Amino acid sequence: MMAYHPVVQQILDLIRQRGSWHETFEHGEVLTSEQAAQTRPGYTLGQGVKAMIVKAYTSKSDGRFVMLTFPADRKFDSKKVQTALGVKNLRFATMEEVTEATGGVQPGGVPPFGNLFGLDMYADPAIFENEKIVFNAGDRKFSVAIKSADWKNLVNPKPANII
Repeated sequence: MMAYHPVVQQILDLIRQRGSWHETFEHGEVLTSEQAAQTRPGYTLGQGVKAMIVKAYTSKSDGRFVMLTFPADRKFDSKKVQTALGVKNLRFATMEEVTEATGGVQPGGVPPFGNLFGLDMYADPAIFENEKIVFNAGDRKFSVAIKSADWKNLVNPKPANII
């Protein structure tokens, strides 16, 4: 395996410890879900899981970073997110904030494993309409496919209708 961010190995170790079925993909660097989908034979864009870090505010000064996960062929609805999280406002994390919150993972490579970064995680139920899901696993050049039920057990996301 090429040299990747250490979180890639953490994710693989976690999957293997649980004995979960998985596939891995080494590919050229991708920045978008659409680009990533083209590098994963046998998987659709809709099976991809997008992991977005946002800052959610309950007041003007009280913000916290959270991870939102949803199918890569969809966009989240800000109003639905605010309702689901019980917050007044939210914004995307900056590139610097993403890198800091994830211990150096670059935007575009952020895996849907907020638990590894101490982030509260929310998953739209649409993710589980697919038996298998696929995602960048901590690096823009490395993806993992896993059964959605196994992923749910590994990360224990809070369900949230956000799309």
